[in-house]
Amino acid sequence: MRVMLILAVLVLSACQHVSALPPVVGEIRDLRSGRGLTPQELVAQLAKPSRLIVGEQHDNRDHHALQLWLLQFLGDQRPQGSLLLEMLTPDQQPRVDEVRHASAPPADLPGALAWQEGWDWGLYGPIVRFALSQPYPLLSANLTTAQVRAIYANPPTLSGSRSNAPSVQDELLQQVSDSHCGLLPKTQMPAMLAVQQQRDRRMAERLLVAPEPSMLFAGAYHARKDVGVPIHVLDLGATEVPTVLMLAEQGREITSDLADYVWYTPVRPTPDYCEQMRKQFGKQPAK
Repeated sequence: MRVMLILAVLVLSACQHVSALPPVVGEIRDLRSGRGLTPQELVAQLAKPSRLIVGEQHDNRDHHALQLWLLQFLGDQRPQGSLLLEMLTPDQQPRVDEVRHASAPPADLPGALAWQEGWDWGLYGPIVRFALSQPYPLLSANLTTAQVRAIYANPPTLSGSRSNAPSVQDELLQQVSDSHCGLLPKTQMPAMLAVQQQRDRRMAERLLVAPEPSMLFAGAYHARKDVGVPIHVLDLGATEVPTVLMLAEQGREITSDLADYVWYTPVRPTPDYCEQMRKQFGKQPAK
């Protein structure tokens, strides 16, 4: 009884402050029709599909504020079945479940979840806290560190014609190179591609078995319809492609090949990660 009472209080307090207005001003477009949408019209559309992927820029605070708003506002329109996060791994799932069923939230929530330092808790914490207060499960969608190392050391064969298409692998190889600022030796590229695609495959597998309607928060490349999780969903035998909403800063080119909807947000200044990497490692772009 005590657990049910605490959960009810958490749910009530989490839902009391859901505003109809999003916390970030931006432009929303239906990429299939080219039509502009209001936030309320977007939510009405996103309430329909059984599987939804929201692509983010990991270090953009606006994107995480919008994710939280969408999660709350969609929950007011229809019951949410589950939330999946790229930021959680299978070995964290027992900790997540333990916290969800605890009689009171722990004082050190990131510590209780073994939250990984690579994901800024200041950005993800509000989403995680809200999701843990809800009746639906919060689910891991990534690989463990041990699994990533095993894939890197011995890349497995990936099944599926879509995910093995040369155009897909070429695009992802370029993304891997760009994300490492051209500093990654070419000999490491095939293994890094395998890790990227096995992450996509794991997210697709998890999305297919998650209680519906399900929602996955992941990085933009994982979310993309042309190279990411959606093509793996099809390669696994699903007949319906997940709906994709891409959160992107103004100036990025997002087309209907990449997503179904885009929500453009203001450009935020970001550190020059490549310059930092070059100073740290003292390297020039890889040959």
